[in-house]
Amino acid sequence: MLAAMSTAVPRSSTQATAVPRDRGDACPGTLRLHAADDGALARVRLPGGVLTVRQARTLVDVAERLGDGDLHLTSRGNAQVRGLPDGCAGELAELLDAAGLLPSRGHERVRNIVASPLSGLDGRGLLDVRPWLTALDAALCASEAARALSGRFLFALDDGRGDVAGLDADVTVRATADGVAELALGAAGQALHVGVAEAARAALVAAEAYLEAARTSGDRVWRVDELSLSGDELLDAVGRRLRTEGIRHERRGRATGRTASPPPGVLGAGLSVHVPLGRLSAHQWRELTHVAAGELRLTPWRGVVLPTHGTDPDESLTRLAATGLVTDPGSPWLRVGACIGRPGCAKSREDVRTDAAEALDAIEPSGLPLYWSGCERRCGHPRGDRVDVVAAPGGGYLLSTAVSGQEPRTASMDDPARLATALAAITS
Repeated sequence: MLAAMSTAVPRSSTQATAVPRDRGDACPGTLRLHAADDGALARVRLPGGVLTVRQARTLVDVAERLGDGDLHLTSRGNAQVRGLPDGCAGELAELLDAAGLLPSRGHERVRNIVASPLSGLDGRGLLDVRPWLTALDAALCASEAARALSGRFLFALDDGRGDVAGLDADVTVRATADGVAELALGAAGQALHVGVAEAARAALVAAEAYLEAARTSGDRVWRVDELSLSGDELLDAVGRRLRTEGIRHERRGRATGRTASPPPGVLGAGLSVHVPLGRLSAHQWRELTHVAAGELRLTPWRGVVLPTHGTDPDESLTRLAATGLVTDPGSPWLRVGACIGRPGCAKSREDVRTDAAEALDAIEPSGLPLYWSGCERRCGHPRGDRVDVVAAPGGGYLLSTAVSGQEPRTASMDDPARLATALAAITS
């Protein structure tokens, strides 16, 4: 193993650099499937991660009938079905449509909305964002212009606790202590404050203003921070459009956000569990639907929050723990993530999920989270401080710290069994 060494590689800015695009994005959906090594992949958009028990049961039926039998959670609170055979797209769409999971075929890839998963359940948010979520999704599906958004464009609705405000969304709406809504775009340092009742409409207006700015400037981009316009110029454009729509607003400084996954356990009127590596078996998924009081909320941290109204949360927690879901807030699984790796991805150099599981005992409860990737793309990697564990071209892994305000430190590891030594070399 190579000793850890500091590098001169500069830290990337939170403001993404402008990247010209000569084609549309290739994000999969339910109508546009992605061809993977283990079969086709469908990504089902679930705004706010919310789905009814009936919809959840439809998804697991689809996974067993058409896919590999499992449900795979994404870093945006969506669900994926893998291992789909050729020629199943029509049947898949029909099943999802019947369950209300395909409300607009023209907008199915752009319904990317994350929301505070505990909103309205634990009493910690400033308001319940569910009305915003419902209104924004409806407005998004009704907007002809919004069909031009890329499948990577992201909305975040934060109830004031700051949990999803740190997810680098393109449009973030956050409740404030003075009873208004903060509307921010990308990594801009300032925001526009609007009335709570106008928040969802203002979020859509902001997205449409971004599209107009991209057309006017000739930028072929997928995300707000890729525009050639500055954050201030884009806020000015959004402000003009808000005035045209009759939405009153004022410009202020922006609050900071920090991603915060709900810990496992009973949290007010909600129950939280973590899903190791985001993969749920059909049995685990069905147990969740049996415990759920009406709905499931998938989180951007590959967990599930269940409202517990009328159920015994402790008994439910015990039942879910028996399936292998994480209910212990001290579990090392909370600090480990991974891409799909081999054999599902042709670009992956290693079976990263198996290696991550075998190295679990090396994870320190107070250490940095680890994200294992089969190649340099780091698909699905989390936001925030972490250690990236990336499969190297010649075998083994390269480790690097990604810590805000610090230069990266790197090390190599020829065997996952030596993870503890490699981590000590770069974090001590």
